[in-house]
Amino acid sequence: MNGKGGVEDAATSFSLAPPPPLDWKFSQVFGERTAGEEVQEVDIISAIEFDKLGDHLATGDRGGRVVLFERTDVKENGPRKDLERQDYSMSRHPEFRYKTEFQSHEPEFDYLKSLEIEEKINKIRWCQASNSALFLLSTNDKTIKFWKVQEKKVKRISEMNVDPQHAAGNCNITSSSTGSSRICLSNGGCSEMPYKYPSNDFNFPPGGFPTLRLPVVASQETSLVPRCRRVYSHAHDYHINSISNNSDGETFVSADDLRINLWNLEISNQSFNIVDVKPANMEDLTEVITSAEFHPMQCNTLAYSSSKGSIRLY
Repeated sequence: MNGKGGVEDAATSFSLAPPPPLDWKFSQVFGERTAGEEVQEVDIISAIEFDKLGDHLATGDRGGRVVLFERTDVKENGPRKDLERQDYSMSRHPEFRYKTEFQSHEPEFDYLKSLEIEEKINKIRWCQASNSALFLLSTNDKTIKFWKVQEKKVKRISEMNVDPQHAAGNCNITSSSTGSSRICLSNGGCSEMPYKYPSNDFNFPPGGFPTLRLPVVASQETSLVPRCRRVYSHAHDYHINSISNNSDGETFVSADDLRINLWNLEISNQSFNIVDVKPANMEDLTEVITSAEFHPMQCNTLAYSSSKGSIRLY
């Protein structure tokens, strides 16, 4: 053990001065606003949620959009354990970078009840990540959606299989099904030509055509692709106020004013009603459900709150 190295490490850890305090400002939307600028209703943030590790942040607005952010300060400054050993993570403010966004919900109209359904995001819940893909649930007043966000590599072809300088006349292809001939162009495509019988003096070179070569992939661009995997709808008569995914990784609950339904993530056309506080006579209604939440560890424990200020454990 080198005592000098230990002194240097200690000096390095103490030399990291804490950053200046943050300047907190109230804002209901993203971005800077000039003085007197009117805030649009659709841009107001209506839901926000961290994932379990705190590395990702999801927000939803009244326009039905979901915006994802990714934490960057931990990746740029080393593993979290090393930062904690240096007492550095507690003195540094977390930094989140824009990752992607997508349109989760659109305005709808219920023709049976003559009711307009807003696109506003009421709740967002992160699900268990798998194979570097992110999964989350988002809901408006009536419809819940299960989203998968994954990186996709886009391949770019840098060279076509025909040399533009020797393209003309080098690769005539005859189609027996259409009765026409195709000639390769300089851009790599082929155009239809009137049918011509091949000449008898056509000979394929022993070494092949030197101008014919396989396409070459020059680079691969990575882009985030959000995809809606499931849509859970037509199960609530009242506005959905909360959703909560279970620790078993397979089920989740959705709650409205009077009922709580249990769903399986893989089954979107069936749910089970597990709590119903609707009285036989609606005039006897004295309280409504305000929120429902699964236990973070015990998959068989559920709690919900009511407008009377009570919390019930199931």
